[in-house]
Amino acid sequence: MTEAATQPRVLIFDTTLRDGEQSPGATMTHDEKLEIAGLLDEMGVDVIEAGFPIASEGDFAAVSEISKRSKNSTICGLARANYKDIDRCWEAVKFAPSPRIHTFIGTSPLHRAIPNLDMDQMAQRIHDTVTHARNLCDNVQWSPMDATRTEHDYLCRVVEIAIKAGATTINIPDTVGYTYPFESAKLITMLLERVPSADQIIFATHCHNDLGMATANSLAAVEAGARQIECTINGLGERAGNTALEEVVMAMRVRNDILPYQTRIDTTKIMNLSRRVAAVSGFAVQFNKAIVGKNAFLHESGIHQDGVLKNVETFEIMRPEDIGLSQTNITMGKHSGRAALRAKLKDLGFELADNQLNDVFVRFKALADSKKEVYDEDLIALVADEATTDDGDHLQVKRLRVICGTEGPREAELTLLVGGIEASSEATGDGPVDAAFNAVDMLYPHKARLEIYQVHAVTEGTDAQATVSVRLSEDGRIATGQSADTDTVVASVKAYVNALNRLIVRRGKTAPDSDVKSVNYKDT
Repeated sequence: MTEAATQPRVLIFDTTLRDGEQSPGATMTHDEKLEIAGLLDEMGVDVIEAGFPIASEGDFAAVSEISKRSKNSTICGLARANYKDIDRCWEAVKFAPSPRIHTFIGTSPLHRAIPNLDMDQMAQRIHDTVTHARNLCDNVQWSPMDATRTEHDYLCRVVEIAIKAGATTINIPDTVGYTYPFESAKLITMLLERVPSADQIIFATHCHNDLGMATANSLAAVEAGARQIECTINGLGERAGNTALEEVVMAMRVRNDILPYQTRIDTTKIMNLSRRVAAVSGFAVQFNKAIVGKNAFLHESGIHQDGVLKNVETFEIMRPEDIGLSQTNITMGKHSGRAALRAKLKDLGFELADNQLNDVFVRFKALADSKKEVYDEDLIALVADEATTDDGDHLQVKRLRVICGTEGPREAELTLLVGGIEASSEATGDGPVDAAFNAVDMLYPHKARLEIYQVHAVTEGTDAQATVSVRLSEDGRIATGQSADTDTVVASVKAYVNALNRLIVRRGKTAPDSDVKSVNYKDT
């Protein structure tokens, strides 16, 4: 094993706020984007792709503000291969101490057919747009979208053009998750061998997980000479998602014997970021997700339990504390004070401002009064739920009362704040949740369709908090919502209202069918 100080550096390029947010329903608010960007900056991410500035005024504003607030990370914006996109991108990222323009165009036969450009015309477009970007910014990244399905001779040609035009980073995207690891490595090797001056720039890898090989493909590319991995927290992203940041970073740390590369990621901050991204995106982390899943460090088999008790290394290849996961699970109760709550939350990776702590403390006391014991998972759910509510939300739940049972109609009485004005309704339904949702619909009529309704118990016991997730669809727009409460119906209504609030935000920044992702290459 080589000494860490002499090991090659691999840059971590996080695109949670751009590619991750393109997951249908994963819309984040302006403040949520700023928060996530700040956490990524603190964690040591080298490049944050903050958004697609031309896409909407909201995206432009978020990228601009993130640029102004950045301390350590390079802030990057995405732009299609046209002057208008690139100019708008520069207007957003120019405030950053270290800005980057990332421009792209699809180079595979399938993608060349969309703008109806022949090889020579596309080559000229690439030369002109990369040159334009470099005249604005000295840090330019260029991507041949669908590179892994582009003819090798043509890929070498356009990469050479982009380098000569001034690109300092060349990203090789596996846009549809089609590639196998040895192909990923072979592609980087070929480019380094065949393209003049290829050793003077940084090659990046951007993989999708459609065949479950994004992490393997990314690491294979690094072994072949790529020195930047593009990834997202929790593997969030379109379709099956992107390469998961936590997986590639921990793979290089745990298997540094065969992956002798270094990053500047503070891995102890991984768990907190994972939880925050899950909360603000509405995309829960699957229990058996590598590194950050709920079951990642749990052992049920008797043989495994016995082995862990005798020597934890028998069945664990990394320590929970390496990713910021607390090893203790001290029970909190109704007699616990603010100081204990603050200490416990810090131990779990949450450092809250005084006003945030006060809000969480009030809810913690209410929870402690309704439950015998409050566990770590309860507190995590509590903080996550707090993050989904905002005093500025258009819809806010004020009061809910339901009647259910074996006899008579199931009824719900609901009071909402709608745009700051209190309104009440009564409704019936097939069950208490259906009745409560009908009451919401009476106060805020809409055309959204409920696509997913899921309930999970946070901990064990009949007094456990329930975490409810819902997914709504309206005119092609998708919004997700989450909430937690010891009362399943209350959690359900709050999750439903949370999704509606996100839908309202999405309406304001996007056109109908905007969640059906497409790129119009004819824009010039």
